[in-house]
Amino acid sequence: MKGLILSGGAGTRLRPITHTSAKQLVPIANKPILFYGIEAMARAGIREIGIIVGSTREEIKSAVGDGSQFGVKVTYISQDEPLGLAHCVLIADKFLGDDDFIMYLGDNMLEQGLEEFVNEFESARASNAKDKPSAQILLCHVEDPRQFGVAEVDKNGHVVRLVEKPKDPPSDLALVGVYLFDKTINKAVRSIKPSSRGELEITDAIQWLVDNKFPVRHKVLQGWWIDTGKKDPLLECNRLVLDAMKTKMEGTIDEASEIQGRATIEAGAKVSNSRIRGPVVIGAGAIIEDSYIGPYTSLGKNCRVIKSEMDHSVVLDGSSIIGVSKLTDSLIGKDVEVIRSIQQPRALRLMLGDDSKVELE
Repeated sequence: MKGLILSGGAGTRLRPITHTSAKQLVPIANKPILFYGIEAMARAGIREIGIIVGSTREEIKSAVGDGSQFGVKVTYISQDEPLGLAHCVLIADKFLGDDDFIMYLGDNMLEQGLEEFVNEFESARASNAKDKPSAQILLCHVEDPRQFGVAEVDKNGHVVRLVEKPKDPPSDLALVGVYLFDKTINKAVRSIKPSSRGELEITDAIQWLVDNKFPVRHKVLQGWWIDTGKKDPLLECNRLVLDAMKTKMEGTIDEASEIQGRATIEAGAKVSNSRIRGPVVIGAGAIIEDSYIGPYTSLGKNCRVIKSEMDHSVVLDGSSIIGVSKLTDSLIGKDVEVIRSIQQPRALRLMLGDDSKVELE
């Protein structure tokens, strides 16, 4: 089985961060989101992975390389325009060949691993049963299915209908961004037409399989699932991942500092006269002085936090937070400076890029 990870999106919902960085490389607990998906595939025994890339292809190639750091071989497939998930299958045909494959949205995060999902599909495909699946989709119970693609499932576990953001949902089972296919999907994506958005929809391709009597099975997700495409879900995902981390102390912590709860303080980080309340992760080379770092905070490499208080935030590499009395629920990009000014007269002085958002107390 091969893997196909979709990482071509522009990430407009995470601007201004994604003006200069691929959304799939924004870190969760100081690890790029994309890496979690690659590692999950590797743990499931997948060794050949194709990554769909768009305008941020060079940044993603630089971060992922040839895949050897994950124990896999990576092939990059360019998508010049965002023409839909089914279009990604279409342009990956040479890489996929006639092999079964798993397709994974590069900005999704799952608590559950992929091993059971993949093994169940492979076992069913290897059987002599007449109804062995051509596809298997991952579903999740949601509170408001009107916001998602929704599946209707029969008593035998077969998918009978898919509806995109229905006003009257047939179930509360939303499609998670993980799909398993055999080679039949190649015919399906060539048989559908673009939607009203001008895109080839993967839901239409799966519905084509259903309509043409190719069995489509499902599995209901165990644990959480988050689309990290917006700030607040990304911060929530950071919280969930930090909750599962273990303590690791490799940096320097002076006697005047206090560490409470689980904290990962990477090599080269220095904490002085500060209070750290976990779970937190502090990147290599970071400097924390006279500050309070509260729960669910991730600081990237070489960050500085001086005479400040913060919690429930993600700060990317090289940024400085100086003299800030309270920072919370924030996503801060690379090499950003947030500084309390001592200049007279006292005033709020800002330099903000496109699509920025500032909330004042």
